[in-house]
Amino acid sequence: MTSKPKILIVDDDNNIAELISLYLMKECYDTRIENDGESALKAFSSWQPNLILLDLMLPGIDGYQVCREIRHTSDVPIIMLSAKGEIFDKVLGLELGADDYMIKPFDTKELVARVKAVLRRFKPSKPAVDANTKYVEYPDLIINQTNYSVMYKGHTVDMPPKELELLYFLASSPNQVFTREQLLDHIWGYEYIGDTRTVDVHIKRLREKIKDNEFWSIATVWGIGYKFEVKR
Repeated sequence: MTSKPKILIVDDDNNIAELISLYLMKECYDTRIENDGESALKAFSSWQPNLILLDLMLPGIDGYQVCREIRHTSDVPIIMLSAKGEIFDKVLGLELGADDYMIKPFDTKELVARVKAVLRRFKPSKPAVDANTKYVEYPDLIINQTNYSVMYKGHTVDMPPKELELLYFLASSPNQVFTREQLLDHIWGYEYIGDTRTVDVHIKRLREKIKDNEFWSIATVWGIGYKFEVKR
């Protein structure tokens, strides 16, 4: 059975969001509503929608910044919704990576038509096909070693290269235990002059930035080393 396309609706006016949701559900779309930018980024990371309807004037993180954050890791279609009808606002939205821009108030039937059109045109990238792309994804966590970016709970996390490489290496082999020596050799190289405490320090820093999730954790295997544990 084919699953319904998922549409994330982000608007601080819940009445508008509910109306849009109603029309989309009639067209057999699965919808989710968020009312602020921070919640939208978390929902994007965990729910993984097929398209986002994004209002620009949001409390906290505005729609422009939400679009920027999402474009760091994903090319999911985004249709911006705004009362701002100036050319400058449209151009800025499209340059940030939006696929379409609609001015409020709009006809709901036209919005549904545009959603269908954007989804028809969209061809998602397939990183797994490209052997040169190093990318792993878990609930609330996206690690991309190709462009050296980490997104955790919808937010970009700044990491030095070695921290990111260590996290990616562990997450790429879930539930596999690595000794400190193996990690030191793989990440820092055989000729690295140092000791295994370097690994411990980097693991500690990773745990400070990325807390354990209900689905996964950076686990210590006492007397041996570490693993990226995925909980079944």
